[in-house]
Amino acid sequence: MSSFLAAPPGTLARAGAAPAPFDACLDYHCDRTRRIDLDAADWAPVRRLFEGVTDAPGEREAIAATIARLEDTVGRITGSWRDLAGNRAGIDQPGQLDCIAESINTTTYLRLLAEDGLLRHHRVEPRAKRTRWLVWNHWTAVVRESASGQAYAVDSWYRDNGEPPHVLPIDAWRRGAGLEVAR
Repeated sequence: MSSFLAAPPGTLARAGAAPAPFDACLDYHCDRTRRIDLDAADWAPVRRLFEGVTDAPGEREAIAATIARLEDTVGRITGSWRDLAGNRAGIDQPGQLDCIAESINTTTYLRLLAEDGLLRHHRVEPRAKRTRWLVWNHWTAVVRESASGQAYAVDSWYRDNGEPPHVLPIDAWRRGAGLEVAR
């Protein structure tokens, strides 16, 4: 598995720059990755999603919209555009990701946002895991609101590729609040 920190801090300092190449997971458990090299045209719409954001709730909305957009963009390159919510509907299908791969990709995207200075009200935290019924582990990306210290799960596994992830307080996520996969 490659390093998922996309670039050293400050890499995107010049206006209009694209992020440094990064690795995206291609399959369950992120056993295979592909190097992704977005250009300025791919990155400009991401930056626009953060224009006018003035507070933490607005930033979480922009985060959700951005993760959806990056899943779509990267999915067209890697084949993960076919990724369906959860695991049951697409298990063993090309482009299907599990929560491990989803949480790694989402954390990578969040780090790209942080590297570009787009996250002003949150910082990226290590991924979180919950265990239910002693055997079922589930992973998510995490951001922490700077002012309140509240951690939020950013969980894209519950939705199809390109749909905004659930962004909710980590304690609610740990309880499984509202995250049922309907398939």
